[in-house]
Amino acid sequence: MNKVKICDIEVGGGNLILMAGPCVLEGFERSLKIGRRTKEIADKLKIPYIFKASFDKANRSSIKSFRGPGLEEGLKILAAIKSELNVPIVTDIHETYQAEPVSKVADVLQIPAFLCRQTDLLMAAAKTDKVVNVKKGQFLSANEMKNVVTKLEESGTKKIMLTERGTSFGYNNLVVDMRGLATMRSFNYPVIFDGTHSVQLPGGAGTSSGGQREFVPYLTRAAAAVGIDGLFLEVHDNPAEGLSDAANMIPLDELEDLLRKVLAVHEVTKNF
Repeated sequence: MNKVKICDIEVGGGNLILMAGPCVLEGFERSLKIGRRTKEIADKLKIPYIFKASFDKANRSSIKSFRGPGLEEGLKILAAIKSELNVPIVTDIHETYQAEPVSKVADVLQIPAFLCRQTDLLMAAAKTDKVVNVKKGQFLSANEMKNVVTKLEESGTKKIMLTERGTSFGYNNLVVDMRGLATMRSFNYPVIFDGTHSVQLPGGAGTSSGGQREFVPYLTRAAAAVGIDGLFLEVHDNPAEGLSDAANMIPLDELEDLLRKVLAVHEVTKNF
């Protein structure tokens, strides 16, 4: 396993890391509140924590949907949260020109699932020398992610993580094939499981995506049993008020219990 360092956090060494936060930045104060409470829970459970949020959701179902504060304002908010909480930051990039300025703030550049085969975007992310977390496209098999890994390696980086978030077969649903976790781990890079996007119902609400957050505990425990290096979760103090992915974000008051159960499974299986 090629271990990856995110600041002082080692990924791929047997511990479980947590990347969590709101789907999209909802202003500084609320985003900070969510991050602070998540960090308190992670610290209590001794889980290395990385704050996540998007400055722009460029793939919303509707053109009228809230997208976020944008690049300039979003990076200011992320930098302030990073300083306030003293944690690493992960955020998405959608365009090649975003890689360089985002790398000045974020410790992990995330490639959205819909863009995981965009060669120029992967190359731009690799050249920043930051860790690159690629979400497996809903349209790809796990085996095809080896091509993504090769693109990143040949662009000069081995700071790679791969994230499973389900596969779409149409009809507004995603299915997680747990075999894919083992397949992607065979590429010798850390694998993350996205427990909240995996229960998303893409476009299921017409002009927005639906979700089935009640299934998150089952899928996250199953993923931990197969073997993962980290967990990606979208969390919110009041998901009903969330401006993106409200239907699948985890309420903060349920997060600790969820993580305790996932950790228990992880501890049993991590040495298998």
